[in-house]
Amino acid sequence: MAFLKLLYPGMRIKRWFFLFAGGVVAAGFSLALLLNYRFIGLVEGGLFWTVYSITGNYYGWLPTLFGAIVMCLGLGTMFYATRRIIRSIIEAIAPEDANRLVDIIYQKRRLNKGPSIVVIGGGTGLSTLLRGLKIKTSNLTAIVTVADDGGSSGRLRQDLGIIPPGDLRSCLVALADTEPLMEKLFQYRFVGEGGLSGHSFGNLFIAAMTQVVGGDVELALQESSKVLAVRGQVLPSSAIPVKLSAEMTDGTIIDGESNIPCARKRIRRVRMDPPNVPAVQSALDAIREADVVILGPGSLYTSVIPNLLVHEIAEALRNTRATRMYVCNVMTQPGETDQYRASDHVRALFDHVGPGIIDCVLVNVESIASCLLDNYAREGACPVEADIAELERMGVTVIPAQMVSETNWVRHDPERLAKVVFSMLDRRRNNQKHSESREQRQLINED
Repeated sequence: MAFLKLLYPGMRIKRWFFLFAGGVVAAGFSLALLLNYRFIGLVEGGLFWTVYSITGNYYGWLPTLFGAIVMCLGLGTMFYATRRIIRSIIEAIAPEDANRLVDIIYQKRRLNKGPSIVVIGGGTGLSTLLRGLKIKTSNLTAIVTVADDGGSSGRLRQDLGIIPPGDLRSCLVALADTEPLMEKLFQYRFVGEGGLSGHSFGNLFIAAMTQVVGGDVELALQESSKVLAVRGQVLPSSAIPVKLSAEMTDGTIIDGESNIPCARKRIRRVRMDPPNVPAVQSALDAIREADVVILGPGSLYTSVIPNLLVHEIAEALRNTRATRMYVCNVMTQPGETDQYRASDHVRALFDHVGPGIIDCVLVNVESIASCLLDNYAREGACPVEADIAELERMGVTVIPAQMVSETNWVRHDPERLAKVVFSMLDRRRNNQKHSESREQRQLINED
């Protein structure tokens, strides 16, 4: 048996096993002495004779005191031996960072009990949200668009015929529970000239893993997740590469996800080719079993909506019992959502897949520093107006919040965003408990 290998020479565990066994014998002996010491009369007689010969007195409480002392010694020995066994194993597994291993075990046990959350989107907005959510739960699923055709992802897609790995890589890194050096490695982008120039190492890794496992991108992502110790799972909305095109309000058609924002025209509708691609089954299962499904944040027409153009994803979202939340962007995006208010974002979602896909909208109501707004104004961007009254007329619940992280750019703050999501989940659970209690009282009254 493999367990017997622990008793091999040099394992530094045998001594603690024997010490533990000694503690068990001592504790068992003392328990027998305390419960019915007549069964071990030899010990009792020897104890009384020794004490009497020294003191000349007979103490009837001696067996009880002796048993209590031996019990404490036995239990203490067992505790110490157990501690040394665990430490010996940990030091063998992680000799340089044993304390971190203990923290990881604790976190995994605690985070596995967290709520089940599905996030749908792409780009930097999705990875930002995931960084905040993974602090509270590891039951996370990121469903990522496969319409990207620019940069390193676009080149790998064209050369190898695979789905674009860029957004998948960003989500894997965002959910990773690994060393900073490994994260830097996956995000590293080759410089210089030649075929590797501009490629991200993480993109190449996912592309290579996909070919190693026979072209199964879902399996490739699972294996890549093991390397990065990912909390949760990252899935494409479809395993088939798609092309995105946009019809503008002036009637022109722009082909290619990377070309749509560059046209700098107002978008009427985006389409996907082929139009009826199948969804990844694991993504549908995750939506069905989720406690909350979050759309965004991210580019509305090129990151969020493309996932919903996979009809099975939209249908699963419409039929799930989970709370469905849309996280509205903080700033407008030139070439996609110029001058858009929050209600315009929601209306675009409804125009593409119909109503019934979101229950609530998270909007930012925090003011933004004017010096940052000046930088955005030069690019043609401005804060998204939270027109709460119009949103409510559209039949969605509005959750106003302050969730901006101001650095050189205005972004959602991961921790603030996650805090709002979990607060919403807590309110939902409390409402469900009150509803169940009310129903039970009604049944009792009817009886």
